[in-house]
Amino acid sequence: MSGSAGALEVRDLVVRYQGRPAVDGLDLDLAPGQVLALLGPNGAGKTTTVEVCEGLRTRDAGQVRVLGTDPAGAPDALRARIGVMPQGGGAYPGVRVREMVGLVATCSANPLDPDWLVETLGLAACARKPYKRLSVGQQQRLALACAVVGRPELVFLDEPTASLDPQGRRLVWDLVRALRADGVAVLLTTHLMQEAETLADHIVIIDHGRSVAEGSPDTLTAAGADRELRFRAAAGMDLRLLADALPEGCTVSEPSAGSYLVEGSIDPQVLSTVTSWCARQGVLADDLRVARRSLEDVFLELTGRELRS
Repeated sequence: MSGSAGALEVRDLVVRYQGRPAVDGLDLDLAPGQVLALLGPNGAGKTTTVEVCEGLRTRDAGQVRVLGTDPAGAPDALRARIGVMPQGGGAYPGVRVREMVGLVATCSANPLDPDWLVETLGLAACARKPYKRLSVGQQQRLALACAVVGRPELVFLDEPTASLDPQGRRLVWDLVRALRADGVAVLLTTHLMQEAETLADHIVIIDHGRSVAEGSPDTLTAAGADRELRFRAAAGMDLRLLADALPEGCTVSEPSAGSYLVEGSIDPQVLSTVTSWCARQGVLADDLRVARRSLEDVFLELTGRELRS
């Protein structure tokens, strides 16, 4: 494995718990100035993978290079170049917000202005409040501030918007975009499919410690995916004639009263067939739209719909 090709390179990573693989032969690549989203159900191996890359957990097999360095043992020189936002945040219970950000900044050679960062992340009003008295959302934003105040070259964000309200989530998204624009590499884990679609250049979906799919958001939602056509019209229409007129492989249904769904390979001919059929029925196809599968659709198809503990 080359030592300088990317911000993060993982090859054949294996981590076992009590002899059972939690991560089983995983490969990852992350270049500077890109966002990689690591997705998977609970227990899929996401946090374990991130902790190995951060130098917080040992691996059983495989190679890992973080900014060209093996993170095993978390060398001080590497710690100074990465930022870490662990799942659930984390800080000394009695430390105050501004004090904590300033403390992390003093460990960095060229930190961001802590006061500016506290203001930017909406923490100015609670700057003198101790960590234990912060809301969960404020704790999350403080953890993010600590992860980026040192101007890292690579940031690990484990569920960065969990428990945040929509305003807080958008603020974090804007900060991630700014990091990418500055050439910072970001490894992101999230359960929010919209977040991954919005922020990530590349997505890796893992299940049972193995990669089951990867690619850009557009590639994952397009590859092998039929599109769908939705429209609204009078409820309870007889769909048999429309079904007969549609090309082979297309189906039509009424999932809810007055809401119709055509699934299959949607092209201009299918669109024309639907509108012509509606015209012959004397109805207007309202709110007609064509859409690909969502990333959530792809995720559920690959990992199943059952709940994970």
